[in-house]
Amino acid sequence: MQTALQILRRAAGPGVPFLLAIGLFFVINIFIPGYANINSLLSLLLLSSLLGIASIGQTLTIVIGGFDLSIPAVIGLANVLFSLLYGAGYSAFSVTVFILAVGALIGLANGFASRYLQLNPLVVTLASGSIIFGAIWAGTHGEVSGFVPDWLVDMVSVIGQTGPIPLPGSVVVWMVIAAGILFLEHRTTLGRWIFAAGANPRAAEVAGVPMLFVWMSVYALSAVLAAATGILLAGFSGAADPTVGTAYLFTTVAAVVVGGTSLTGGRGGYGRTIAGCLVVTELSTLLVGLGLDQAAQQIFLGFLIVGLVALYGREPPLSMRI
Repeated sequence: MQTALQILRRAAGPGVPFLLAIGLFFVINIFIPGYANINSLLSLLLLSSLLGIASIGQTLTIVIGGFDLSIPAVIGLANVLFSLLYGAGYSAFSVTVFILAVGALIGLANGFASRYLQLNPLVVTLASGSIIFGAIWAGTHGEVSGFVPDWLVDMVSVIGQTGPIPLPGSVVVWMVIAAGILFLEHRTTLGRWIFAAGANPRAAEVAGVPMLFVWMSVYALSAVLAAATGILLAGFSGAADPTVGTAYLFTTVAAVVVGGTSLTGGRGGYGRTIAGCLVVTELSTLLVGLGLDQAAQQIFLGFLIVGLVALYGREPPLSMRI
């Protein structure tokens, strides 16, 4: 006989987070009169785009049964490197390519250590994040300088536009990347391998899924997109900040959980996380509007995650049901 919680979980389909995001937009307007306007909507999309790009890797690593705690460190590294190297006279293009390549190497190392060496991905990514943060502080001694190009500032400005498109550049970039990730998940062999690897690793390996390739690819993609987020945040803040990615550890996990992707792996996907990013951003906006400080926001979102894990995450892994 089904319990009430099982029935509620079954009813909480993939469309629920999107309905929640729409409803929250109007709820915020009740507590913050005048919020429901075009500028607020653009601000919501802008902040969600930064979280959304950073959350792609967290989503995919969780789907394959892993986790990525190095995302904040990679964001901070990319933020500092872009500001310093561009400020030193290197072109924005060459700096961007270099930073994304560094991110890819970090991700490949995380994936290799987690899968080939059979190390716990939580430990691996926590350690790599610690190494990266240490390298940043050792290299800069806590003193960072440099600057960013005006076009990058415009990309993360609420009043910015992308050619004839009346949206900030980061939102357009997010839309393009999101479309590519959704295509990868649902229309490519790699996408099928990713879900198979998370659903039942042993069965996937027997079926010929190249598990090491899948893990290294997912972690490389996670680090590359974290680095891209760091570059965008350099434009958002206008200066280098090694700690700029700190909040993204908690919020990327929150977006994945709120969206409904299972922490046991094999179920969910980035489509759900898109809704989760909107909901988390709206909740943060609402809590700020109610006058709650950062600590209170973390407490509230923490309780939300616990509740949603109870809703989405108490079913056994797919490998236990196949």
